[in-house]
Amino acid sequence: MADLSQQDWEEQLEKDSNAIILDVRTEEEIEEGIIPNSINIDIYKGQEFVEELEKLDKTKNYYVYCRSGNRSGQACAIMKNLGFDTAYNLQGGFMNWEGETA
Repeated sequence: MADLSQQDWEEQLEKDSNAIILDVRTEEEIEEGIIPNSINIDIYKGQEFVEELEKLDKTKNYYVYCRSGNRSGQACAIMKNLGFDTAYNLQGGFMNWEGETA
């Protein structure tokens, strides 16, 4: 589990054929846009969030983001406790994202 700058996150993601982008923001926040090809599981859903994570492939590499980087950091910690091999937190989150959005 690691905190990555936007540049490192993007560069690593581009080279990673085993990557999944995970957005842990709320539905209202998603209306502001998303990073393309990301899946959304709202961390504020508590146990439902954990249940949705449990359905994911733990051998994939997860690139996790939220609005500012705090919740995605928490999500990475939860994922580690659930047995996920690799999760990367986007420092600064979506509000500092300068890449492509959908």
